[in-house]
Formats: sequence, C-alpha cells, structure tokens
Amino acid sequence: MLSDRSGPRPEEKWIDQLAPKLADLRAALRRLPPYLIAERSGAVLKDHLLLLTMLLRPYTVDTRTYLVRQPGGLEVNSFFQALLLTYLQTADGTPAAGRWMSFRELPDGGFYHQAFQGYTGDRLVKKWQLDLEGFEMACRSLGGSPVDLGSAGFSLEVLPHVKLAAVYWLGDEDLPSRATILFDASAPHYMVVDGLAILGSHLVGKILGRSGVNLKPGT
Repeated sequence: MLSDRSGPRPEEKWIDQLAPKLADLRAALRRLPPYLIAERSGAVLKDHLLLLTMLLRPYTVDTRTYLVRQPGGLEVNSFFQALLLTYLQTADGTPAAGRWMSFRELPDGGFYHQAFQGYTGDRLVKKWQLDLEGFEMACRSLGGSPVDLGSAGFSLEVLPHVKLAAVYWLGDEDLPSRATILFDASAPHYMVVDGLAILGSHLVGKILGRSGVNLKPGT
C-alpha cells in the first residue's frame, strides 16, 4: 500500500511487483465464473471475452487465459494488464454512491494525499492557471459530464463502475487557482488505493493531452 509522502509513484511500485501480481490475479479470476465477473464489473461478456473500457480505451479480456488485449488482438503491457485485472478481481457490484471524496478520504490514502495532489491537481493548475475555459474545453473533449463543484467540474468514467471528477477553482491575481481529482465514494469497491492513484494520474495526463483543443459550437 501507499505509505508515505516522498516515496515513488504507485506506477513504480507496481512495476517491481508485476510478475507475481499477474499470476495471482489470473489464478483468483479463474476461480470465479465469468458471468459473475461481468456482472460485478460492468464488463460485457461475449462468448469467452470480457469487453470493457479503461481510461477511455476499449479492451478485451480472454476468460480462458485472462490476457488483456486491445482491439485487433495486440496484447497490452504488463502494467495495464495488472491494472485492469485488479479491477476485475476487486469489483463487487456496489452501486455508485453519488458522493465525491478526496484521495485523502480513501482507505490508506491520507498519508499519500500530498504526493497524489502534486502529480494530479497541481499539474492541471500549472497548465491552465487562470484559463478556466481551456480546462473546461479539455474535459469536455474527453466526454466529461459537468458536475456542480468548484468553478468548473467534470465527471469522467475511467472504468465501467469507476468515475473520477476533475474539479477546478479559478483564482485571481491575489489567490492562486486550485484543482483536484475526486472519486465516487464507491471507488474502493472496485480498485485498490494504488490503482486509484494510477487512474487519477493517467486521467490527468489525458486531460493535459487535450490542451488547446477546439470544440465546435454546441459541443
């Protein structure tokens, strides 16, 4: 688990643990009927394949081997294999809570909150500063749904049952802007805290990657 403010990002910890983690995850998933995994996770079961989207990209999971592939059959790297299989193994079907919580409020998230904020919300502020419209356009271009938080907030689905919110508080000449990534309170029922930190980090990367996007009127 994440345990301090100055240690490595969770990605780095996972890379060191991937080989045994993947073997354990596949063994655990083989003990469950595929229909139950689909029911709990929100994946679509088609023949022997689970179909789902993670971080806005589609993936397939072969329930005979629990190998994760992109459309076209390309096997994904071990890092994303572990992330998606962890979701499938953790998911318990809990309904969305409809309540947002900070990383600090997640189980075992309090000690690592400052580091998480550094590579998520702080990166958003560094990019957009007082440009609230730029932040809004980037989130909308990813299919974000507005939420009534901050000066602007958007909910984005990173897994079928995991929603994160990117929220921005616009500052002024005297008060700096702030931004944060929030989680639906049901998130711990679908992903361990390390994985939620990774999802938040990668979501911010996708939002930043949409910097400068131009939307057509009405979109």
